[in-house]
Amino acid sequence: MALSKERKQETVKEVQDLLAGSKTVVFARYQGTPVRAMQELRSQARSSGTVVRVIKNRLFKKALASTGNLKDIDAKSLQGQLLYAFNEADEVAPAQNLAAFAKTNPQIEFVGAITEAGELLSADDVKSLASLPAKDQLRALLVATIQSPFTGMVAVVAGNVRGVLNVLSARAEKLGS
Repeated sequence: MALSKERKQETVKEVQDLLAGSKTVVFARYQGTPVRAMQELRSQARSSGTVVRVIKNRLFKKALASTGNLKDIDAKSLQGQLLYAFNEADEVAPAQNLAAFAKTNPQIEFVGAITEAGELLSADDVKSLASLPAKDQLRALLVATIQSPFTGMVAVVAGNVRGVLNVLSARAEKLGS
């Protein structure tokens, strides 16, 4: 169904807002995906703060051309039926959501992504991005890495103190008997 001129302008404005607020925009082919599956994808993605939209490429390119640091992006890869996944809070979530969904719906195929800095990522880069742990998991790994030397140091110091206490305790028992 053809969109009216006003509706097209509204769509471009909506996409501009999504682009301006998103850390990463992932785009993928979805041809052959049933409507019910697309609704399921949108629902699953919404739980992580990801917005999934099917937008005409021409309208997306128009919004891209008028968005700050993204206007210099070469949009040649934006061809065919594409869906776009936006997330304001997490750089990895859109790729992870689409990758998880693609496991049960193999017709979903990554095309690329656009980062907040205006860098265009390839499909392989997006797959690598999707395989990264979530932001909270990365933070936990960082904390564990920073905490590890301190934990080891406390164990060594405690071991020495424990050894001195054992010697004193044994000496006290020997003197008391």
